[in-house]
Amino acid sequence: MKKFILLISMTLLSILAFSQTIPTPEVQIKTALMAAPDEMKEGAMIYGYDTQGNFTVLRNGSNDLICLADDPNSPGFNVSCYHKDLDPFMERGRQLKKEGKSAKEIFDIREEEAKSGKLKMPKSGATLFVLSADAEDYNDKTGEVDDPYLRYVVYIPWATSESTGLPLRPYGPAMPWIMDPGTHRAHIMINPPRD
Repeated sequence: MKKFILLISMTLLSILAFSQTIPTPEVQIKTALMAAPDEMKEGAMIYGYDTQGNFTVLRNGSNDLICLADDPNSPGFNVSCYHKDLDPFMERGRQLKKEGKSAKEIFDIREEEAKSGKLKMPKSGATLFVLSADAEDYNDKTGEVDDPYLRYVVYIPWATSESTGLPLRPYGPAMPWIMDPGTHRAHIMINPPRD
């Protein structure tokens, strides 16, 4: 009986400890919007986490932007916003990750599904904004982030270096380049220099 009570107590303590690491919805919304362009912040839809750590909608949106709050189970601080046409691609990635698939497996499965038409990809390109920071630069109680880094991605499925004229790697600060060319995940990367 003592072992059972001890097990229950430890389980409850771990649940309470985990729930305390999840920022309030207000902090999650505030930080998720840091990745959004100013003119799109007000109407952006926001996904985040409830007190049990479940992925959920924190705020419905009225424009074409979807933002993701920082995942409390991932190292560092990382929020992003993307065009709604990328949501099927992003959602499929989240599902496969939850199933325990590796990064390569996720890529291969989405590639096959995009080729077959099962996974709908943007037809004319779609933007992703990613803002990140080191864990020690993020205060999950206030939502303050020191020294954030914002980079830009434009998904252009199936594009190549030849079809876009973009190089396969950056040759200078903030120079756009193409990553994963010729695949469903082909995208233009723009990494501004850090201050």
